[in-house]
Amino acid sequence: MRLDHLSYAAGPDGLQGTAARLGALLGEPFLDGGVHPRFGTVNMVLPLAERMYVEVVAVLDHPASDKAPFGQAVRARSGLGGGWLGWVVEVDDIAPVEARLGRDSVPGNRHRPDGVELRWRQIGVKGLQSDPQLPFFIQWESPTVLHPGAESSGRLRLRALEIAGDPGRVRDWLGTSLDEPLEEVHVDWVAPHGTPGVVAAQFETPEGLVRV
Repeated sequence: MRLDHLSYAAGPDGLQGTAARLGALLGEPFLDGGVHPRFGTVNMVLPLAERMYVEVVAVLDHPASDKAPFGQAVRARSGLGGGWLGWVVEVDDIAPVEARLGRDSVPGNRHRPDGVELRWRQIGVKGLQSDPQLPFFIQWESPTVLHPGAESSGRLRLRALEIAGDPGRVRDWLGTSLDEPLEEVHVDWVAPHGTPGVVAAQFETPEGLVRV
């Protein structure tokens, strides 16, 4: 179990505008990620060291974005002005998570602009919707070489997450210790003064530490 990626919902400046703004802060441009046809969303990605990445995601004018929990979550966060949507934990075998949560995972896929299709299974987005401090889980079915973080320049590294919430609640949701899945990423727990969830992320860049 490890941290896989962070999701950031596009703001009023749209997908490309939001990605350009964050890319300028971090010193590297986001890449066109493509479309999630099952979720009615589209993204741009920024690969990080340690096989992690950041995605900026926006909804499409498509019925799937109204029906799929992930599309609903993105639409709701963008409707509030955009910002950090959530964090995603990778597991090698999603079956134990399905057993613990009492439901099946759902398939996910993304069509990249170059025609490559990425495939995975995920579970827990409904938990994120009801309690944004909670991550959701992903098991990649595509080869590691196609992981979005595989294209990292190595110059950007996620160093810390600031999460408003209850460590005990998240530990119970993960079914393990908090340190194990996050590996090289430190978590600062902040007492929530409103909606819990990801407050900020700290990135190590060639120009120093950048907080977003």
